[in-house]
Amino acid sequence: MDQPAPPLAVIAAALRRERERAGLSLAELARRARLAKSTLSQLEAGNGNPSIETLWALGVALGVPFSRLVEPEPTRVRVIRAGEGATRLRADRADFVATLLATGSPHVRRDLYLMELEPGEPREAEAHIPGTVEHLVVGAGRIRTGPVEEPVEAGPGDYVSFPGDVPHRYEALERAWAVLVMEHR
Repeated sequence: MDQPAPPLAVIAAALRRERERAGLSLAELARRARLAKSTLSQLEAGNGNPSIETLWALGVALGVPFSRLVEPEPTRVRVIRAGEGATRLRADRADFVATLLATGSPHVRRDLYLMELEPGEPREAEAHIPGTVEHLVVGAGRIRTGPVEEPVEAGPGDYVSFPGDVPHRYEALERAWAVLVMEHR
């Protein structure tokens, strides 16, 4: 599952664009995302190695979907081969990889991910922007997912939907993959 992270230049440009659009200073965005100002400055300069957690925190602080911070400019026809994808992100503490496959236009507000999970430390996710709903279909393996207070087990072919604007988790009970549609209402 070791794949390159999204190009830092894409993340840097997106952070700067969204921060300026929101009219926030580096210091204010860093405070809202609970990051050091120097860390944010490094990310906007195209340096550093942001985790999924860092980018989610920035997206929530900016009030934008995660995908807006990692997705390059769209092309007319797009193919992502299995095991590839410029937007493959890893969690800090869990053996969890998410590949952003497609983003919605600003009017659609949905993103599509392929998730790969390994047994071990669960991926604990903070609340996303208000109104977020996650829709997940398990392709292989078994997982436990959902709000931290009421996770459910799911296996191949099972569909799970839950609010993504509350703390939630993804836990592989065995090696698994799933497709996630994140809807931002």
